Amino acid sequence: MSRRLLTIAAALLLFVCGASAEAPSPEALNAARKLVVTLKIADQYRALLPQLLLKLRPLVAQDRPEIERDYDAMTAPGSEIYTPALTSLIDQVAALYAQNFSADELRQIQAFYASPAGRKLLEKSDALAQASAQIGQDVSQKAADELKQRLIEVLRQKGHKL
Repeated sequence: MSRRLLTIAAALLLFVCGASAEAPSPEALNAARKLVVTLKIADQYRALLPQLLLKLRPLVAQDRPEIERDYDAMTAPGSEIYTPALTSLIDQVAALYAQNFSADELRQIQAFYASPAGRKLLEKSDALAQASAQIGQDVSQKAADELKQRLIEVLRQKGHKL
């Protein structure tokens, strides 16, 4: 999930910092909204909410059981308290995609992610990102160890005592 979250955060940052002066077409916005639904971006955001609410609970409830009960009821899964944030997220991410891709490109991207291969990529992307990061760390560590040994060897050949 972390790669997706970073992607969402980067997308929102690009939207805020680099928004084009030109508004996307309604056709592109509609295609982008369909893509956002296919990518399940709102679902990814919803998955973060329990962690956020858990962190907020002690700050809001202040260790008062009567507030904790009401807090828990207000923030229960499916609560409408999330709706404004989810709507804003979907609208902003859709606008970002619509500013960067044509309506036709968005439909092609959406078609890919709606295909069996695209769905499989979405399902496996978190695990693949984690495994890829681990491979990168392992290869980097091995390369650093080998480079260190070669550098020490060359420096010793030049008369340095290491």
